[in-house]
Amino acid sequence: MPVASRLPQAMALVEVEHLVKEYRRGTRAVDDVSFAIEQGETFGLVGESGSGKTTTGRCMLRLVEPTSGAVRFRGENVLAFDAARLRRARREMQIVFQDPHSSLNPRMRARAIVEEPLAIHRIGTRAERRARVEELFRLVGLDPSHLDRLPNAFSGGQRQRIGLARALALDPSFLVLDEPVSALDMSVQAQVVALLAELQARLQLTYLFITHDLRLVEQICTRVAVMYLGRVVELGPTASIFAAPRHRYTQALLSAIPRLDPDAPRSRIELDPAINLNSALREVAAGHWAAI
Repeated sequence: MPVASRLPQAMALVEVEHLVKEYRRGTRAVDDVSFAIEQGETFGLVGESGSGKTTTGRCMLRLVEPTSGAVRFRGENVLAFDAARLRRARREMQIVFQDPHSSLNPRMRARAIVEEPLAIHRIGTRAERRARVEELFRLVGLDPSHLDRLPNAFSGGQRQRIGLARALALDPSFLVLDEPVSALDMSVQAQVVALLAELQARLQLTYLFITHDLRLVEQICTRVAVMYLGRVVELGPTASIFAAPRHRYTQALLSAIPRLDPDAPRSRIELDPAINLNSALREVAAGHWAAI
């Protein structure tokens, strides 16, 4: 698939090439996935539960070991790194997990949670690490006077901010955001999304935004890849895909977005379960690819 190769190489921070994750009995959670993420952009990866989007993100960071393929970060294949090189790469690539309730150790105080990456990588003296933790707490909109609290003393939105502070501790350039607001109330979602946009501009971050919420994708992602049963079935600029989806699965997803007007006519598209997944991606408009 030519998507990654067509992007200007100076602009592509991350390139995923023919990524496969196969489990026992030949089941492929990720099946020949390719895309590239430009430096500074928010790239969306969307699909229903079980589509393979979370596994793709974790394979990119080698939290899950892929079966085959390549993941290039600044031109280097992450999947070829030995343990020492992968450890160094962790300083530039981090993840924010979906559930802020289960991703934080309930027995560790917030200070220790945020400081842990600095301690693991032996960065700074104890006093320097404490100062850095306070700086990170302020950066994500939390009060440093609460650093000695346990996670259960914080709200869901505050816990997700602690997870974000932990991810930013090593000053990464690339973040995988795995459903970062799906467990939060709508009002809190908006606050966290605004914070992510502010941090991206301030710290020059690049995001892979994994979600099933198409309204969020339309709001914050510059480009998007749509996954279905482990494969990318459509990829391109967000505006182009929302205006003129070409794959039947994308059309079905978009037709399911709730409408603000209750009197608006419904045009829900039912997906044919016998849909063909063997079609290769082809360019249907400028930068817009679909497996049709």
